[in-house]
Amino acid sequence: MKTVVFAFAMTCVALVSNQLFAWEAKPQQTINQAQNTAAVTKINLNTASTEQLALIPGIGQQKAEAIQKYIAEHGAIRSEQQLTEVRGIGPRLAEKVAQYVQFDH
Repeated sequence: MKTVVFAFAMTCVALVSNQLFAWEAKPQQTINQAQNTAAVTKINLNTASTEQLALIPGIGQQKAEAIQKYIAEHGAIRSEQQLTEVRGIGPRLAEKVAQYVQFDH
């Protein structure tokens, strides 16, 4: 009888543990899926609204407005290098932003 109870208890522990490990893996899968989707969906830097630009990590409202002002004065931004000509955007930030946007060519 002790053997049957012990076997049943071990089976329950194994099933519960398996479910807990499976539950913990789902958030990472969701993060990976979100990253893959984000990598595919890039916004056009030259046609995006100020609000859309402000959502890009590292940009914010002021830099978004500076990008829009630059485009209005100089025309389309065609490269990561040209993006560094916008006030407040240096090479490191331009590189970071480039993964979220596409440029007109």
